[in-house]
Amino acid sequence: MSTFRTLELSNPQFEKAHLRFITIKSPHLKGRGDITVFVPPNIMNYKNLPLVILLHGVYGSAWSWPYGAGVHIQALEMIEQGTLPPMIIAMPSDGLWGDGSAYLAHHDKNFEQWIVEDVPLAVREIVPQVSNRSPQFIGGLSMGGYGALRLAALYPNLFVGVSAHSSITAFNQMKLFIEEDLTTFTVTDEQYPDVIAALLYHREKLPAIRFDCGKEDLLIEENRKLHQQMQQYNIPHRYFEYSGGHEWNYWTLHIRKSLLFFAELL
Repeated sequence: MSTFRTLELSNPQFEKAHLRFITIKSPHLKGRGDITVFVPPNIMNYKNLPLVILLHGVYGSAWSWPYGAGVHIQALEMIEQGTLPPMIIAMPSDGLWGDGSAYLAHHDKNFEQWIVEDVPLAVREIVPQVSNRSPQFIGGLSMGGYGALRLAALYPNLFVGVSAHSSITAFNQMKLFIEEDLTTFTVTDEQYPDVIAALLYHREKLPAIRFDCGKEDLLIEENRKLHQQMQQYNIPHRYFEYSGGHEWNYWTLHIRKSLLFFAELL
């Protein structure tokens, strides 16, 4: 019996490329939320498999990582080559508020708890190889990178590591991408809306952190500033810059680095 009022699951008879699709009624969204899940083959005898949660950027949804970057195809290739251990990858929607929810609590919905509470619980219900003892990791791109860094900092007991690409680093940068008025979010300082503030809140017990950004990305200076701030406060992390802009070609190329980083932490 599901913890959720409703949980709809794709029929294995029609699933392709080891992707499963879940729709649950979330108390935090006050409605339905979607999750795409990559479940690799030949895992019947495994227990406590790692769970990776990948967050998408503005305008996207639960389909973005698999059908924007082919992350499931890349992960399967790496598993079959032996460079990546078997792992489950959950790719939820952000809650589908406006152009992007920022994975924060606002407008009487809690998009933050949807990610850190509902998504892992839903995956555990449909994938018996995932349990509350499974190591959890979180990653994302752009708004999803912001969500991943911020949530990993605020919930260090839940995540072993975080890896982010082309990240928004402060809530006010959402105005670069969305048409909604940021003042309607009623976000407060107590929510630690800037990544550096969230990192400093739990600076003594943070998970492992890596992030990267393209040198031609519109957010490159913001990512450099975050890197410098983390150096200033002696927050351990890995930061990289590569050629490329704020685009799917960049994220498709570099998502492997996130997966390998997570594998390294196991």
